[in-house]
Amino acid sequence: METKTTADQAFVRELNLSLILRRIHNESPISRAHLAARTGLNKSTVSSLVEELMRLELVHEIGQNSIGAGRPATLLEINPQAGCIIGVELGVDFVAAVLTDFMGNILWRSTAGTDPAEAQENILRQTIQLVDEAIAAARQMSLPLLGLGLATPGTVDLNEGMLIFAPNLHWVNVPFRKRFAEHTGLKVFVENDANAATIAEHLFGVARQCSDFVLVFAGVGIGGGFFLNGELYRGKNGFAGEIGHSPIMAGPFETPCHCGNRGCWETYANQYSIIQRVQARLAVKRSSLIPRLMAEQNSPPTIPLIKQAADAGDAEAISSFAEAGTAFGQGLATIVNFLNPEKIIFGGPLSIAAQYMLPAAQEAISKHCLPEIGQKVNMELSHFGADASLIGAIAIVADNILSYPTHMERR
Repeated sequence: METKTTADQAFVRELNLSLILRRIHNESPISRAHLAARTGLNKSTVSSLVEELMRLELVHEIGQNSIGAGRPATLLEINPQAGCIIGVELGVDFVAAVLTDFMGNILWRSTAGTDPAEAQENILRQTIQLVDEAIAAARQMSLPLLGLGLATPGTVDLNEGMLIFAPNLHWVNVPFRKRFAEHTGLKVFVENDANAATIAEHLFGVARQCSDFVLVFAGVGIGGGFFLNGELYRGKNGFAGEIGHSPIMAGPFETPCHCGNRGCWETYANQYSIIQRVQARLAVKRSSLIPRLMAEQNSPPTIPLIKQAADAGDAEAISSFAEAGTAFGQGLATIVNFLNPEKIIFGGPLSIAAQYMLPAAQEAISKHCLPEIGQKVNMELSHFGADASLIGAIAIVADNILSYPTHMERR
C-alpha cells in the first residue's frame, strides 16, 4: 500500500510540474503568485514546483515586476538554454534538419534534395548525415541535446515510432525510431508531418491560445491536424488527419491518387495539380511569362517559379493558383461543416502562394458551408509557412518535455 501511495504522489507531482511548466511556457513572464492564482495550487506548492523546474534548468528567473502596490514579484520564464533539439522533416523530394533551443529558436539548419525514385536506404543515409551535422553543431555550441523529432508524411505508429504507410513515398513499415535512436543515442519521437505542424502552431505559433483549430498542410499531398477541445485529436489508431484522401470528385472526372484510390481531394489542390494546370495552359499556347522563366532558370515548372510569374502579374499563373484554391476551399468546407473550428491554419510548401489561393478558397468555403458556420471561421497563415512540419519535429520533443519534465534526458 505504501508503494502505491508513493507512486500516486509521484504521478500527481509530475502532473503539477507539467501544469506549472505549461503555464510558464504559455504566459511568461509570470510570477509565482500569478501561477498560484491561475492553477488553483497553493503558493507553497507552486514555490516547491518552481524550485524543482529551476533545478532541472527548464525555468529561470528574469527579474522583478515592480508595477502596482506591494512587494515586487520575481518573474519566471522558460529557459531557452535548457538544451537543444534536433528536428528532421522527411519530404517527398527533400530532407531537412534543424537545431533549435528549447523555445524553438533556430540555431542551425540544412536541407538536401532527394529523388523519390531513389532507394529508401540511400535517402535514410542522407537523412542520418544531416542529423550527424546537427549533432556536431550542438557540440560546437556546447549545448546538451534533449531529443530528436522526425516529421514524416503518412500514417505513423506513435508507440513504435514507425512509419506505417506514406502513399507519396511508397514507403511501408519504416522503423524510424529504432534506426535513429540506435545511431544517435537520443530519445526519438516520430509524428505525421501535419500533426507535428499542428503541435508547432499550438506551442510556438499562431494558435497558442486557441483550443479548437484545424491545420491544413499542403504540398505534394494534403494532410490535416485537428486540435479539438485543447488537445490534438488522433483517432482510434492515431491515424486521424489524412484529409487529403477524402473523395471530392465522382464519376468519370476522378483523378488517380498515389494512395491507390481515385478522386482524392489532394489530387485537385496539391502542388502537382497546379503544375498540371500550368502545363495544360502552355500546351495550347497561352501567353505566359512561365516559359521564359523556365528557360532563364533552366528549370521545369515549379511552385516557386509559378509564383514568381504570378508576382509579375502573369494571368495564367494566377488563375492556376486560383483554381487550386477553389478545390482547396471545397475540401475545407466539409471540414468546417463537420468540426466548426475557431480557425483554419494554412501551412506547408504551398503556403508561399497563399495570396493567390486563399481568396478563392474562402469563397468556396462560403459557398459550400452552412452560413452560420462558414462565416465565422477564421483562416490564417501558419507562423512557420513552409517550415511548419520542420518546426513541428522540434515541437513534438518540446511537448513531451512539457508533459513529463522529470523524464527529460540530456545528452
